[in-house]
This record gives sequence, C-alpha cells and structure tokens, in this order.
Amino acid sequence: MLKVLVPAVGLLGLFTVAARPVEAPLSVQQPDPAPMGWHLYHEGPMAKLAYGVANSDQLAMMLTCTPGDREAIVYGDVQPDTPRLQRVGAGPVEPDPLSDGVAFETRVPLRDPVLMQLANDGRMPVESQSGGHRLRADAAERRLVSAFIAYCGADAV
Repeated sequence: MLKVLVPAVGLLGLFTVAARPVEAPLSVQQPDPAPMGWHLYHEGPMAKLAYGVANSDQLAMMLTCTPGDREAIVYGDVQPDTPRLQRVGAGPVEPDPLSDGVAFETRVPLRDPVLMQLANDGRMPVESQSGGHRLRADAAERRLVSAFIAYCGADAV
C-alpha cells in the first residue's frame, strides 16, 4: 500500500504546483521614439537647419549656410527633390558629418521653390534611396525655415 500511496501523494503535489497561476513576466515599456522635426542651430557664423530628432545624431537631412550665401550645402540620406540640386565635385567628400561615411556634397539655391514651399506651406518633396517622400513643417518650424533663409542672406521670404 505504501508503494502506491507515496507516488500518488507525489503526483498530487506535482499537479498542485503545476496548477497554480503563473505570474506574467514584467513587460518593459519602450519609450515612444522621439519625433522627427525641423530644428535650427547656430555654430559660430554657420546656420544649420536639420530635419531629425532634436539634440541627437539622428538626422535625415541637414542644410548649412553662412551670412551672404546664396546656396545651402545639403547633407544626409534625404535630398530635396528639385532640378536645381547641384552635385559639387566629381568625387565623394569624406567624412559625411552625419554618418562619418562617404557622401557626395550637394547644394541647393536658397531661393529654390522647394525651400520656399517649405517656408510658406510646410511641405518639401524629397528623394531618398527608398523613393520620393514629403517632409512637413508646422507653423513654428516654418518660422525656423524662414529664419534660416533670411539669416543666410536670401531676401525671398
């Protein structure tokens, strides 16, 4: 009898432990990714208009200029979709300030319709490796774009 009773009690204990509810593991909530937007920075006399995450290296595009310039230098994986975009030089420029990799320097006139549309309507058509897209700017960001263009010497806005 003892031979049957001991295994039966053992199995009963095993079933009791197995039947208890298991606590769900703690779920770690990932913070929402920081929103991308337009930001204006000044570094000495140079103005930098960047589309990306504020105060980070996560940038899709950056335009730079200094007072008196008529063109902005464009860096990044995203480029304004305009026929006036000029590739400067025949070869790559190293290093790209955004990726520390090889990139081609391009320039766009500050009076180009894509920049004027961004400042006035908050829309900019762009091209990337994945195709055409449209970057948007709210009212506050449009003021930053206008300030960038005005600072660099264009009187179009």
